[in-house]
Amino acid sequence: MSGDSSTEVGVDSVIAELREEISATDDKLLSAVNRRLELARRMFEHKEASGIPILDAGREDAMVARLAAANPGPLTAEGVEGLFRYVLELTKRELGRG
Repeated sequence: MSGDSSTEVGVDSVIAELREEISATDDKLLSAVNRRLELARRMFEHKEASGIPILDAGREDAMVARLAAANPGPLTAEGVEGLFRYVLELTKRELGRG
């Protein structure tokens, strides 16, 4: 049996509703990541044109620390750090800076 809810027989209504909410959240997450990449691209271009160093490890560390401190959970502080370190690396790869 496939993981596609449209092919599952007798899907519980609670599961179907939760899957819809998860899918909607995934769509928002994808949109946010794409928006972040666009903003980062604009920043990189501005820094490059202005002769400002592109990467700032101190800024990255401060961002991760700020997000971990502001996180209400249930994601752990370690989860926040892992997620945003991945986002930073993904941003660098996608923009050809990593």
